[in-house]
Amino acid sequence: LAQGISGSRNRKPAAVENMSHRKFERPRHGSLGFLPRKRTRHHHGKIKSFPKDDESKPPHFTAFMTFKAGMTHIVRDVDKPGSKLHKKEVVEPVTILEAPPMVVVGFVGYVETPRGLRALTSVWAGHLSEECKRRFYKNWHNSKQKAFTKYQKRWGEASKDGTPMAAEVERAKKYCQVIRAICHTQVGKVKIGQKKAHLKEIQVNGGTTEKKVDFVMGLFEQEVKVDSVFGQDEMIDTIGVSKGRGFEGVVTRWGVTRLVRKSHRGLRKVACIGSWHPARVQFQVPRSGQNGYGHRTEINKKIYRIGKSIKDDPNNAVTENDLTEKAITPMGGFSHYGEVTNEFVMLKGTTPGIRKRLVTLRKSLLPQVSRKAVEKISLKFIDTSSKFGHGRFQTSEEKAKFFGGAVTKKAKTEAKAEEKAEA
Repeated sequence: LAQGISGSRNRKPAAVENMSHRKFERPRHGSLGFLPRKRTRHHHGKIKSFPKDDESKPPHFTAFMTFKAGMTHIVRDVDKPGSKLHKKEVVEPVTILEAPPMVVVGFVGYVETPRGLRALTSVWAGHLSEECKRRFYKNWHNSKQKAFTKYQKRWGEASKDGTPMAAEVERAKKYCQVIRAICHTQVGKVKIGQKKAHLKEIQVNGGTTEKKVDFVMGLFEQEVKVDSVFGQDEMIDTIGVSKGRGFEGVVTRWGVTRLVRKSHRGLRKVACIGSWHPARVQFQVPRSGQNGYGHRTEINKKIYRIGKSIKDDPNNAVTENDLTEKAITPMGGFSHYGEVTNEFVMLKGTTPGIRKRLVTLRKSLLPQVSRKAVEKISLKFIDTSSKFGHGRFQTSEEKAKFFGGAVTKKAKTEAKAEEKAEA
């Protein structure tokens, strides 16, 4: 009997047996990989590493500077044998980056040392445009604007006798292992309300050092177009600065859980910011502060299209299936940007930063062999409806046709204008 009683005591009720395990641990909120979360100093993005050099290839650029215009969507057929989506239509978001040609204005030669690269010499072109010179000044119109005038004079005198800056060029060819071209954007071609060009060093890969130097020297004061750097269906990396959101609390900045409704002195907080000892707040503890405006490099973005400028191809958004004559700019322009009149790059998905901000495209550092990377992209439709509102029409002609009476309306307005003129 005693055994029976003790056995019944030890037996758990059925409900307790089925109870699941309560969790006592969870992953932390927010990544520590992006610390310190403060505003970046590299507002135009910094290329921290370039692809590995391969001398067997001809000399080529490894990066290009573009401006973010906005986003739209496309329709295409998926080419992925074995997948459920194979030969089916998908709608995908794309980012449009305006890419006016860059201008090469110099190069820097680097020597490899045990402590990394050391700049040995630099050579500039004989003539620099005004928008490039503006970069060397804080206040252009109040300055004497004398930058590079002496250098230009020396260049002119040397070019009469033979090749200008011959000694520096020979030094670079003899001693340097890495050659980086100094390029600037033609910011005047993009209507973002800025006159000062963006200046960047872009590494030249392929060929021997002599070939690299000759390649860059041959491009001095010349334009480099985006289609000479990247190709259709290529996988690339984007470098930019994320959208700034100012000072934010812990719930928005780190994604911690809100406290219960009745909690004392607010609920969008961290309940405990640490133990008594160590008597300091550890750096891993989420705190409020600056959110966004951080330097970001995002890898593996696929190029869906490299479009020509409006001058070369006024209907640069036409596809094989959609023969409507239209340009890439949506109706009413890209919101907070305007019209895209230069060459453009269409990337799948998103890129960091806001419109008008500089986004640097860089060749991938890795060999791209995945199915996604080697897939051939053929677009069926590019959306150009208004990005302000619901956007029912692809072109203004389509809108006029739908609403009708466009011709009669025009005639009425002209008649009214004539009456006013007579009166």
